[in-house]
Amino acid sequence: MKKLFTLVALLSLGTVAAHAQDLIGAERKKYLRPKKDEECQYVQNVTKNTEEDQEVEGTFTRLAYRPYAELLVEINELRKMNNWADSTYQRKFNALPAGGVLVVTMHRKGAKNADPSLLTVTASTKDGKQLMSQQLTPGTGRFWNRDLYLSTRTIPFVKIDQPGPVQVVITDERFKQHFDYVVNTQ
Repeated sequence: MKKLFTLVALLSLGTVAAHAQDLIGAERKKYLRPKKDEECQYVQNVTKNTEEDQEVEGTFTRLAYRPYAELLVEINELRKMNNWADSTYQRKFNALPAGGVLVVTMHRKGAKNADPSLLTVTASTKDGKQLMSQQLTPGTGRFWNRDLYLSTRTIPFVKIDQPGPVQVVITDERFKQHFDYVVNTQ
């Protein structure tokens, strides 16, 4: 019985390792037309990145965009609720990025895979001019459920002279995969 249990455990570990190897360098499926994100009205998903992927592969990545105007309304409301002093408000106001922020959320299987420093965010205009490229800060993910770990990073976005669609690509260094998005800036 003990040998059978050991054999089953080794086979299941081999299956998990083989599945992880299949994910490395695998091309992600894309939508025919970009699909609007349910949680963020400014973002459209080009790469198929669904909740089913999260459960099966553990490679779920989501991008959200928060424009400057939305951030300004938020700190004005917080000022009213918390009775902030003028110095606190000025500090928060001066810290607002002029182009808004990008919020990158990743769910990965295993704590080591949820390190945000494995992700690089690159934004470019429709004509291919690169606006920004940034590797996320290192850290560990927090336990999410089962064997999934969650990491979230907020990064300042560049101010754009001409509002319009911006192509954002998140590259996962570990799995050698790209997650493509279109962000409609204001």
